[in-house]
Amino acid sequence: MPFLGQDWRSPGWSWVKTEDGWKRCEFFSENFENKVNQHNSNLCQPINLKAEDSDLFNKEDCEFEVKKRKKDHLNENTKYHYFFREKWIYVHKESTKERHGYCTLGEAFNRLDFSSAIQDVRKFNYVVKLLQLIAKSQLSSLSGAAQKNYFNVLEKIVRKALEDHQNPRKIRELLQDLSSSLCILIREFGKSALIGNINTWICRLETILMWQQDVMNLQMTQQVNSDLSLCDLPLYMQSNIIYRFDDGWDIISLGQVTPALHVLSEDRHLWMKLCQYHFSEKQFCRHVILSENGHIDWKLMYFALEKYYPKKEQYGDTLHFCRHCSILFWKDFHLAFLFKDPGHPCTANDPDSCFMSVSPQHFIDLFKF
Repeated sequence: MPFLGQDWRSPGWSWVKTEDGWKRCEFFSENFENKVNQHNSNLCQPINLKAEDSDLFNKEDCEFEVKKRKKDHLNENTKYHYFFREKWIYVHKESTKERHGYCTLGEAFNRLDFSSAIQDVRKFNYVVKLLQLIAKSQLSSLSGAAQKNYFNVLEKIVRKALEDHQNPRKIRELLQDLSSSLCILIREFGKSALIGNINTWICRLETILMWQQDVMNLQMTQQVNSDLSLCDLPLYMQSNIIYRFDDGWDIISLGQVTPALHVLSEDRHLWMKLCQYHFSEKQFCRHVILSENGHIDWKLMYFALEKYYPKKEQYGDTLHFCRHCSILFWKDFHLAFLFKDPGHPCTANDPDSCFMSVSPQHFIDLFKF
């Protein structure tokens, strides 16, 4: 019997029992209805018996056969699951009258729509960083369903990088951290709380190693078109664009395109601003590097400081947390601007004042209790 609650904290999903446990499904999917109609038509077909076999079946046998076919029909329908892709989830850390238990990291990863988020260029780096942090410390805590969802999202990220030729370095770092963590977990299988079959994890590791090879062999093809490119802009505009970069390796890569961009990428003032953006003055004093003429080598200082201290994270879009409702959600800025939609069923008088941006590390910390 599905629970259909009217409380805003309980959306009232419909659940179906399967071999893997209870799964949430959508009954009114067009594909699902086609499957049901097809099975119903099969159920209505009469059972054709040969003359010599007709005496083997009496009325009770026929009823048993019909019940068996109906049971097989229901079991077959359970293979088609249609999971909802929500934009928000209620983060509860203790039992209440309406909810029992607490929200886990795996549940949040399943409920929030990360598959669609990677298609948004503003959210792509955020999701990649989140998967990287989970790979380093939280992979063994994910449930079986969350593991499947994690690797499905990872596969889409790798495919997108191979097709669009974008962010290959970040994908390489993600796959490297994931393969290192898997090697340790597989080596200590039985001692650690790694959920699943060892053969499944070995297959996943082989797939990750194959993806690593594909990303390493990725060749950037030169696009030939008549549109305006970065090199066609005036030098001062190119310089202003480079000053918007927040990663030193991206500046190095851009400087390898043309000699003019190489000169701009070696600007001492550019690297000084980059160091001041990511690190504090107290950190500068601990790692001062001087050049041959006695001036501070800000470029070398940046890469030296990067090894010792975390950089400031900057993302085009992130998850948001409502302090009033304790809801974690994706905020759709288009709907928020046009229809004043906060992105979740908020009951606050001024929802915008209750929102806070959630970094990838903060996302994981929300479920540490």
